Order: sequence, then C-alpha cells, then structure tokens
Amino acid sequence: MKLLVCVSKTPDTTAKISFSGEGSEFDKTGVQFIMNPYDEWYALVRALELKEKAGGSVTIINVGPAENDQVIRKGLAIGADSAVRVNTDPKSAMDVARQIAAYAKQEGFDIILTGKETIDFNGGEIGGMVAEMLDLPFISFASNLDVEGDKATATREIEGGSEVMEVNTPFVLSAAKGMAEQRIPNMRGIMMAKSKPLTVVDPVSGDDPSVPVHFELPPPKSGVKLVDPEDMDELVRLLHEEAKAI
Repeated sequence: MKLLVCVSKTPDTTAKISFSGEGSEFDKTGVQFIMNPYDEWYALVRALELKEKAGGSVTIINVGPAENDQVIRKGLAIGADSAVRVNTDPKSAMDVARQIAAYAKQEGFDIILTGKETIDFNGGEIGGMVAEMLDLPFISFASNLDVEGDKATATREIEGGSEVMEVNTPFVLSAAKGMAEQRIPNMRGIMMAKSKPLTVVDPVSGDDPSVPVHFELPPPKSGVKLVDPEDMDELVRLLHEEAKAI
C-alpha cells in the first residue's frame, strides 16, 4: 500500500503574529515554525500505523522553499520512508493542491492523507481540491480510518452522532482529532532521517483564481472589568451593552 501524507509548515501556536508590507505579507521575524499538528499527529501517524499493519510505504510531501526541509526531516524522523518537496513558494491553496496532485498523479498512491486544516489559515481546502484534480473520492474530517485490502472504512463526527463511510482505494482523506495519537521522534528515528531520501521537484504551472491580498489582526481584547458584587445593575449593563451577551 502506497500512502502519501501532505504536510505543511506553520507558525508555532505561541508565536506572535504580525504582518509587513502594509498587511500583505506575514512577518516571519523571530517566529518559530513547526509541522502543522493536524498533518503530523493525525494524518502522518495514522499512515504509519496502516503501513505497520499491512505493509507498504509512506511518503510525505510539502510544497514550499528549502527552508521547509527541517520540518520535513521531522516527518522522516517520526517514521516516513521518504519525502518530496515541491520547490515553490505557493501563493494560494489552489497552487498547493495543484502541486500535490501533479506529483500524486505520477506515482499512483492508494491513499492520500492531509490534516483537516492548517492552524494558520484554517481553510481546510487542500484535501478536497486534490481529490477533485485527481478525480478521486474525498472524505473530510475523518476521526477514524481502517483499511482491509482495497476497501477502507472511515468515521466522521457529525451533528448529534457519527457517520461511517466505506470507500475503495484510491481516495483522499482529511484527518481530524481522534485519528491517531502523537508520536515523538526518538534518537534512532532522528539519526535515520538524515539518510532517508528527500527529493526536490520542480513545480507545475497554473493559474490562481484567488489569492490573499491583505491580512488584518483581530481587534485587541479589552482588559478585565471588575464589578462590585452588590451592583447587579452595572453587571447587567456591561453584559448587555459591551459584551453583547444578553
């Protein structure tokens, strides 16, 4: 079984976010980057579990510049067999999906996994776009995945319950919480990652129908207001007029 896991580089959750170029670019100064947790903890780890159960190989793919190699190497340290980086700085989700689909089409993977979304843009678009470009079935936000032969069973959490779906390989799936448990790279994995292949490929060309042009930070949160416990009228006023809670 050939599995492809799409991984993205994102700012650490504790990073201070700011923008430069009058709000047109993310300011990377002093920011520590990590592998997107949904890609790492759920998609990659579940792919490794499937390989360990049924055999096969796990390849990770990233679309980005050479500075992303450190994040990619972490995926190899966790257990991926090989890695591919498409050497381009993508300007849109469509561009990322295009590059992934172009590579996947050549290699004929049985399952393509992504995290449900990245923690920076929260778009959740890549999996569906890749599936459309490859004309494959797509299951979004799956919390469980089991594979027997060429048939897979996936579970998704829905309003008031869960939904169980069956699909034949090949297919694309985005992984959500519950899919797997985080794995920490051990020293042996870190050392082996240095010798595992990381192939750099050229991007394919294409049009981007929509690209981000401006970013804004949310308005700053106001400080805590203390209300005298005897002054319930003031508390009600604040909840009504400022917090808009009642």
